[in-house]
Amino acid sequence: MSERHTTHIVVMGVSGSGKTTVARGIAEATGYEFAEADEFHPPENIARMERGVPLTDEDRWPWLTALAQWMEARSAAGVSTIITCSALKRTYRDVLRDGPPSVTFVHLDGPAEVIRERMAGREGHFMPTSLLRSQIDTLEPLDEDEAGVVLDLRRPPWELIDKAVARLGELAD
Repeated sequence: MSERHTTHIVVMGVSGSGKTTVARGIAEATGYEFAEADEFHPPENIARMERGVPLTDEDRWPWLTALAQWMEARSAAGVSTIITCSALKRTYRDVLRDGPPSVTFVHLDGPAEVIRERMAGREGHFMPTSLLRSQIDTLEPLDEDEAGVVLDLRRPPWELIDKAVARLGELAD
C-alpha cells in the first residue's frame, strides 16, 4: 500500500509580516489543515518575548521539533498542512524539514518600517515591536536549494494568497 502524497507549507517571515492572514487564506483555498506555530510555544517562551527578551536557539529547538512532529503526524494520516512559523534561520528550516517528506516555504518579506507599523497597530499579540530588530538581524533568506517562494508583504493579502497558491502549484508540477 502506497502512502498518500501530502503537501506541507510553512509561511515564514518576521513577526508582523502577515503570516497568519496569508496562511489562513492559503488553507481556505487549498483545504490544507492550518496551525499557528505560536500556539506550540511553551509558556516560558511567550513570557520571555512578552518581556522583550529574544529567544535563543536553545529556546527554539523544542518548539521547532514540535512543529515538525505535528506535520509528520498529519502527513502519516494523509493530511496536507500549512503552518505559520518565523523560520528565520536555515537551521530552523532544516528542523522543520525533518518532519514530513517535504516542506515548501512561503517567505513574506518587506521593509522593516512597514512591518514595524503593522506590529504597532496589532492588539493582543505577545510580540513587542522592540524585538523586530533582533528578528530582522537573525533572518537568513531562503537559499536557492530550498523549496519556496518569496513574496512582497506590501501587496494586498488576497494577492499574496493567490500568488502563493499559484507558485505552490508550479513547484508541485
